[in-house]
Amino acid sequence: MIDSLEGRFFLAFIALLEEKSFSRAADRLGYVQSTITTHIQHLEKISGQKLFHRYPRGIELTEAGKVFSKYAYQYVHLSQSLKESMNELDQPCGTVRIRTQESFFLTRMLPFFQEYTRNSPSVNLRIEQGSHQDILKGILDYELDFGIVPQNPDRHEILFYPIMEETIVFAASEDIFRKVRNAGVQILNDELFISSGTSCLYHTTAVDVLKNAGITVKDALELSSLEMIKQLVSCGRGFALVPEIAINNELKTGRLKLLPFSSNMRFTHGLIVHKNRELSFTAKSFQSELLCFFNSYMKKNI
Repeated sequence: MIDSLEGRFFLAFIALLEEKSFSRAADRLGYVQSTITTHIQHLEKISGQKLFHRYPRGIELTEAGKVFSKYAYQYVHLSQSLKESMNELDQPCGTVRIRTQESFFLTRMLPFFQEYTRNSPSVNLRIEQGSHQDILKGILDYELDFGIVPQNPDRHEILFYPIMEETIVFAASEDIFRKVRNAGVQILNDELFISSGTSCLYHTTAVDVLKNAGITVKDALELSSLEMIKQLVSCGRGFALVPEIAINNELKTGRLKLLPFSSNMRFTHGLIVHKNRELSFTAKSFQSELLCFFNSYMKKNI
């Protein structure tokens, strides 16, 4: 099989996987659409397996395609690492892919992102948003270089580097806060719970805390945007579990109030990487700078 494989086939496979369209994959690589089709056909012939389901609405990986994708990503990243090593780079360049929760990026990572891109203009830093499970899957499938998750996955394939503790709080409008203060937290049984979704670790933690307080979540709204969650909660549409740092301004102005739960909800966010991943020079440099940045940040805020 190895004698028949070419790097351009892998690039076409990944472009099609990520773009979900033959035409967009072709545009991304600067090919005509028929070239992408030919490359995928070559891969399917070489592997002896159908790699993609073709539907009118787009494409999806077959089971064989899901297995193949892990090796395709490894091949591309290994090639990039080899190229950088052979060129004896003195400055980082190339692409680093990292996935994190939106709330962590907006409240914690944005200053690092701005500093890093300013100091390393030749690096294409691709930051994606996802839930805890999305991030973990991206690492396990070799799709990402790094992920930032709110809790150690405790998996033997994953290396976890703790970077920061985060306090999570229940927040609500002044009106709901007064109701809770006057009648107790049980009134939340009749309020809308707003979260980032059931795949979010914050959501599952919130449900457990509420259950222990005698509150059953009957009505929940899932929103991917932290800003939308804050806006809805501020206007009295329900209550939510959010990072405390994300609502500092709203707490100061009184737009939001902390609900009185005794549980101290803290998460240790950390950088994760697949232990078998061959990191490029640029990826190793990125990892070192990120860990150094958060180490310095924590020392300043002790």
